[in-house]
Amino acid sequence: MTAMEMTTTAAAVTSAYGAHAVALCAGSAVWLAMTRDPGVRRARVLFVDAPPEPRRTWGRSLRLVEAWGRLTEAARKRREWWCVPGAVVLAVLGSSVLPLVAGAMVVPLVRRWLLRRAGAQEAERGAIAVAALCGAVVGELRAGREPGQALLVALREGLAEDGSAAAGASGSRLGEAEAAVLAAARFGGDVPAALRQAAESPGMGGLSGMAACWRVAVDGGAGLATGLERLEAALREDRRKRDELRAQLAGAWSTVVVLALLPVAGLGLGAALGAEPLRVLLHTPGGLACLAVGSFLEAAGLYWARRIVRGGEAA
Repeated sequence: MTAMEMTTTAAAVTSAYGAHAVALCAGSAVWLAMTRDPGVRRARVLFVDAPPEPRRTWGRSLRLVEAWGRLTEAARKRREWWCVPGAVVLAVLGSSVLPLVAGAMVVPLVRRWLLRRAGAQEAERGAIAVAALCGAVVGELRAGREPGQALLVALREGLAEDGSAAAGASGSRLGEAEAAVLAAARFGGDVPAALRQAAESPGMGGLSGMAACWRVAVDGGAGLATGLERLEAALREDRRKRDELRAQLAGAWSTVVVLALLPVAGLGLGAALGAEPLRVLLHTPGGLACLAVGSFLEAAGLYWARRIVRGGEAA
């Protein structure tokens, strides 16, 4: 074999091996790409290209829940503004602005009624708290504590239980003058004066009797526990009488509410029969006159009934 033939054969062999090597490298690259693709795809799903829809949906749901919570809290604190949506509905159904004007006028009246009702509830809770405080102090005095220490322990127990008289708390908060009462009981100050100051809060009038018992016990040496026990019994008896009176007046209030809602029921019945009472009341002279007279009589009846009931409660 000549040198030229040997060179040609070596070149052919080298070309064949080169082609096989290139094919092998290409196949290896394809195989590596195929085998690494699931891992890369999994990594992208986990760290890079994770779908944001569930997270966005969860965040949107949280925002909706928070917005609904704020709305309900505002509606609970400003309940008088619920008159406005009702007025808007009536204005749309009756195609008139008179319901809007009436709703704007009713809002301050409803706010005043709600404030008065909240004040009455606060006064009732205060009366219950004073009776519970008297009972707690009597218990501490019977256990052998000094008067100041007994009052201090009773007030501390009331603070620990958040003043929940309905849950059976032994003491309660005394309003803004509570710090003065605590200081007087702790450092030997003028406890009767602090109690009289606390008695100015709504429903805390029984504290003035407690102050009188305290003054008599300190000056005259009388038994404080006996006086506070009698005061507690009187306060609880007074509360029992108020509850009985409220139960007796519940029937009268129910009758007043039913009579007050009869015109609304009449409007609903007329609308069900197709008489269009809102159009007649809001868009005709006779309807406007009837609406004015009826509203006046309704307000006068409610005021008179409320005055009768309040007179009975005061008696």
